[in-house]
Amino acid sequence: MDASFLVFLQKNPWHMMLFGTAVVTGGMLLWPLINRLVGGGTPQVGASEAVQLINRRDALVLDVRAKGEFAAGHIPNARNIPMLELSGRLRELEKFKARPIVINCQSGMRSASVCGLLRKNGFNEVFTLRGGLNGWVEASLPVEK
Repeated sequence: MDASFLVFLQKNPWHMMLFGTAVVTGGMLLWPLINRLVGGGTPQVGASEAVQLINRRDALVLDVRAKGEFAAGHIPNARNIPMLELSGRLRELEKFKARPIVINCQSGMRSASVCGLLRKNGFNEVFTLRGGLNGWVEASLPVEK
């Protein structure tokens, strides 16, 4: 960086604030790309794509939220195995290896790590629900309690 640019920023607090705003908004624009690269390329599906997988290919919806979160509202016919219990309960999912699995949590953050765990254990068609249950609700899709 040129020294004159730093002098320019220091002359007025507004310059520093505008520069900081530009850096933050640039980071926000790049965040989805960075998240996708760091997330190991976890395949994601939107709510409408998940509905198609469920209806056309009999996909399993695996909800990895805690039991209390699941009881408060979940995708119809979803199976609940909390993320912390999943490694000990993988045997329950063996019969679903040939089917696509859509993993959801509340916002889509926890499901990426679960996707990696299932892939390591031989599940080939594993997808993360983009936006989690929040994305499902935003798409005006049904939730049952």
